[in-house]
Amino acid sequence: MTRIRRGYIARRRRTKIRLFTSSFRGAHSRLTRTMIQQKIKALFSAYRDRDRHKRNFRCLWVTRINAAIRENEVSYSYSTLINNLYKRQLLLNRKILAQLAILNRNCLYLISNDMIK
Repeated sequence: MTRIRRGYIARRRRTKIRLFTSSFRGAHSRLTRTMIQQKIKALFSAYRDRDRHKRNFRCLWVTRINAAIRENEVSYSYSTLINNLYKRQLLLNRKILAQLAILNRNCLYLISNDMIK
């Protein structure tokens, strides 16, 4: 019998996976089975950590706002500031408040003192 030449579809699929895992170390970038496993693991981690990334930043913003507010006045805290912002219907999100806490603390103090009155 003559030799049958296989198609290119499986090779093209493996090449695509190999390009994705080319920066991985050791067998994770050389052996097909482990390449596939590591690709699945990497994509899953990227999907999971997108939400975790957002969560970490929100936590950082809250910490920065709280630290800046407590420097100004002892009895005032982050939760009371946010509560007063909602009562007054001021649309300032935590990212903007954290930037004010770092770059322009006087402006944040003016906002927080205005909330107390």
